[in-house]
Amino acid sequence: MTDISRRDFLKLTRDGLLTLAGLLGLGGVIRFFSYQTDPPPPTEINLGPSSNYLPGSRTLLANAPAVLINTDGSFTAISLVCTHLGCTLESKNEGFECPCHGSRFDTQGKVKRGPASQPLRKLQVEELLDGNLLLHIS
Repeated sequence: MTDISRRDFLKLTRDGLLTLAGLLGLGGVIRFFSYQTDPPPPTEINLGPSSNYLPGSRTLLANAPAVLINTDGSFTAISLVCTHLGCTLESKNEGFECPCHGSRFDTQGKVKRGPASQPLRKLQVEELLDGNLLLHIS
């Protein structure tokens, strides 16, 4: 059995710790560059058959921040994303209200009270040949 001098022991310990730190750092760099971002949100949402939405109805959509309006068989949609800073609006008695900064919009999407200055965005609704509705968000 060979005795290791104090100097050799410290040198081996230092080299081992530096190697370990380098491997840990390399692992972190590999994880950083292999990060998978979330997929982008869908730009089109199938809302199902148009017969599900009665004439004259206003339906809050569960799978999109929007309200679908059926005006005697003609479909339109209003985005429920606040034009001030992008918060999702809540339905209130006579329109919509932003829970973040208090902007209020009427049922047609027009600004009733700021800080938002732009009306809510109108979204395109397409009726497909099979009778389903397709909401275009972008």
